[in-house]
Amino acid sequence: MQEERKSMWRCRVKRMLDLLIALVALIVLAPVIGIVMVVIRLVMGSPVIFRQRRAGMFGRPFDMLKFRTMSDARDDQGQLLPDEQRLTRLGAFLRRTSLDELPQLWSVLKGDMSLIGPRPLPVEYLPLYTPDQYRRHTVPAGIVGWASVCGRNLNTWEKKYELDLWYVDNWSLLLDLRIMLKAIPTAISGSGVSAEGLATCSKFTNVNGPEKAD
Repeated sequence: MQEERKSMWRCRVKRMLDLLIALVALIVLAPVIGIVMVVIRLVMGSPVIFRQRRAGMFGRPFDMLKFRTMSDARDDQGQLLPDEQRLTRLGAFLRRTSLDELPQLWSVLKGDMSLIGPRPLPVEYLPLYTPDQYRRHTVPAGIVGWASVCGRNLNTWEKKYELDLWYVDNWSLLLDLRIMLKAIPTAISGSGVSAEGLATCSKFTNVNGPEKAD
């Protein structure tokens, strides 16, 4: 019972910190967000925001927001070209600097995400998880996760889930602070943004054949 109360207290503090930091960040970064929106609109047109259905805590779906980084270029059959051909120079810069993630601060305010936690993955992956891998959804999804500061897209799916589960099993407010501090040099260096030979990463296809991480 005492451990449960301690866990509830930590979760409440985590949520309060999420709200406070996200609100302050949105206010402080408002000029940057505004400039990025204008530049995307001028260079790539609308929409400025990219939305994708992702799975949050307990697998609940929500619309994850990012600044748009790719064009809508299509082939002769009307199919979207591969990511590598649609990623614009501006988009590559936004990804390398993690500026494309700024709209997710709004998701933190709404309660769909936390500042720190396993990165939310597409809802289509939910049926592919093993029971152990699904445990990554027992904590809030985050803008930055342990896997994000330990290799990011250079990790295989297997390694990605291993890092996510380590976070779940070892979560604490001090660990969140450690991840937040590690995220700063990671964002500045732009390391691990893309898997080798890809604009982003390959898709997770099944539980027995892990590929590149998202």
